[in-house]
Amino acid sequence: MTAREGRLVIEGDRAMLVFERRLPYPVETVWAAITDPQQRSRWMGPTTIEPREGGRIEIVPDGPPVPPEHKRITGRIRVWDPPRVFEHEWHQSIVEDSVVRYELSPDGDGTLLRFTHRGLSAPNAEGFHPGTHAFLDRLEALLADEPLPDWTQRYRDVAQRLPGFTPGPNEQGWA
Repeated sequence: MTAREGRLVIEGDRAMLVFERRLPYPVETVWAAITDPQQRSRWMGPTTIEPREGGRIEIVPDGPPVPPEHKRITGRIRVWDPPRVFEHEWHQSIVEDSVVRYELSPDGDGTLLRFTHRGLSAPNAEGFHPGTHAFLDRLEALLADEPLPDWTQRYRDVAQRLPGFTPGPNEQGWA
């Protein structure tokens, strides 16, 4: 797997997902897509953000097809450094507490997005891998002003390509 497709890094009893995507848009454009609640709601799901360190974030992702109370993510913003770094806690009832980080850097005429999700158990990180890929694909489609791929279908397509992927307990019945 390439960094674009995502890597799973195991660190003791915890895991981290790492994605790197080169996006042909200015850093400010990508920053807005990941931090502006209206734009983020289009590719991720309804989002509330208090844009400051210590501010609250709440997201109800469009995928997976489970009840909203299982999807709801809350947390505090740990790093708010526009337009370079956005890091927040990830509190969700179906997994252990973790941290998500978006790092943006200029890359020629575009932006290098480095996304990490750390602190998950290895099985949960494996289950999140295709879903994270699907959300990042939706982000790219939003930036390109193209139709957004269906999250569930994209999850399935990506999961089928992952070596040895088996749905975790949270993916049974919808993967």
